[in-house]
Amino acid sequence: MTKTVIQFIALFLVLLVLQLVCNKIVLFNIAMPVVFIYLILRLPVNLHTGWVLTIAFFMGLILDIFDNTPGMNALACTMMAAVRRPVFNLFVSRENDVNIPLPSVASMGVGDYFKYMATLVTLYCALIFAIQAFTLHNILLTLARIAGSSVLSIIIIFGLESLVSTRREKRL
Repeated sequence: MTKTVIQFIALFLVLLVLQLVCNKIVLFNIAMPVVFIYLILRLPVNLHTGWVLTIAFFMGLILDIFDNTPGMNALACTMMAAVRRPVFNLFVSRENDVNIPLPSVASMGVGDYFKYMATLVTLYCALIFAIQAFTLHNILLTLARIAGSSVLSIIIIFGLESLVSTRREKRL
């Protein structure tokens, strides 16, 4: 196994445990931090789409098993992984696409990485809370949960990014 694969497996295990702890934290009965999707955000851009979808599905499925949520995270993770590449291409030009092995603040810059990450985190939160509510009865509460969880998750993921990313990554 290569060093990168071992690092991703270790990161997955750490994020899974961290997410299981974070699932017990709900601020004001609205915002719940979502940190395990950082691994999907961090996967190499040139990784084949089939692998990305498979990794995301099994990440969500493992969290579903521990969290007793029947397939909700697996669906949201798979949908997030399906749109990851098009969202990345929205914010990075085609010429620079080859130069970025891993999406990160160091390789993309703060602005582009923030747009990339915020879009995918908000999509994940919208999917998971829409599936959880499964009704339009209390739409304002659902929208508040999406917004609160997205903001809280973005802040935590930026903190994780500062811990995980290395200075050796090439910046555009």
